[in-house]
This record gives sequence, C-alpha cells and structure tokens, in this order.
Amino acid sequence: MTVKVKICGVRTPAILEAASSAGADLVGLMLVPESPRYLTLEEAGALADAARGKIGTVAVLVDPDDALLDRVAEAVRPDLLQLHGSEAPERVAAIKARVGLPVIKAIAVADAGDVAAAKAYAGIADHILFDAKPVPGAVLTGGNGVPFDWRALAAATAPFALSGGLDPDNVGEAIRLTGATLVDVSSGVEKARGVKDETLIKGFVQAVRRADQEQAKAS
Repeated sequence: MTVKVKICGVRTPAILEAASSAGADLVGLMLVPESPRYLTLEEAGALADAARGKIGTVAVLVDPDDALLDRVAEAVRPDLLQLHGSEAPERVAAIKARVGLPVIKAIAVADAGDVAAAKAYAGIADHILFDAKPVPGAVLTGGNGVPFDWRALAAATAPFALSGGLDPDNVGEAIRLTGATLVDVSSGVEKARGVKDETLIKGFVQAVRRADQEQAKAS
C-alpha cells in the first residue's frame, strides 16, 4: 500500500504547487488563529480553489462551533476536515452530519495509554491521526514539531495517520516502525517557523516513496 503524504500549514500558491508537483496527496489549510500558519477563510478558499483537481485539501480546525463549520464549508469547500481539539466522538459525528465531509480526528499521544482513546472514534472518524501530545503550556494542540515514542502505536488499529516531528530524515523509519498509511508534516519541511521550503517538501515525499519501495520488496 502506498503511504499518502499530507503537507500541513500551506500558506502560498507557490508552496501549494510545490507540494502537488512533488507528489503529495493532501495539503492542510490551518484555520486556527493561534498558529503561525493561520489562514483567513478568504485565503484558505483561494488556495483550495487553486488546489482543486491537483491535490486534496484539508481544513484544520480546533473545537469549531457550528457557525464556523458553516463558513468553512461555504468559503473553503475542502475535501476533508481535520479536528485537532478535544472533540468528543458525539461531536465528531455531529460535525460529519452537518458538513457531509470525511473527518480526520487527531489523537494526542505521549504513551501507549493515549492510543486507547482512538477506539472511541471507531466507525465515526474516517481517519485517525496520532500526533505528539503538546508539552504543558503549549499554545497549539498540534503542529509543535515534536516527535513521540512511535513504539506507543504498537497496539493501534490500522490504518492510521502519523504526525509529530516528522522530517525527510526520519519519516522512512517512522513508516517502518509504525505501519502508518498517511504521514503528516508541517515544521519538518520549513526553513523558518511557518515558512515552507520547496526542497524539503520534495525530499520528504521522496523519503516516503523510498520507504514504500522498501516495504514492497519486503512483502
């Protein structure tokens, strides 16, 4: 199975094009005001329009209310939603019913005990994304560029997505150790906080494809 790649925190048409040209499958559009990669609805909508037919778009939200969901659905029209807050399974189900889009639910992980939380979303979220649990006092629930002990995912039910501290140098090992079917990178392909680098994006996708080939040979 080919591992999919999501480049999160895309903010410009040039980086959108770089992600698409490199062979990434998805780009994440950050609609979280606290993030250095934040986009207004108008900015996200313009990027989503530019992406249509080239690469999938994911609107990233934290505990959105219904009014925001409606505005995102109308102004951005993403292919998926990513929920990166404390959304309970019931809330995720309600969001899916309201917007009619597939949903990625992020689960913060520090150890194997946190992985069990994903079971509550089985049959509700379309995809589970395991991300590093933020350190105490962190402003963001994700996108902090911090890895976690991937061995914690040994009991995780496949398929799932992986994020947290990934970069071109370690993503191959992460795929081999976890069996993730989607990898999600943000700060690991940046030359400065919030500023993506086209060369790093290309290198990241190439590293994922090498891992794909190695897994295919081993199977």
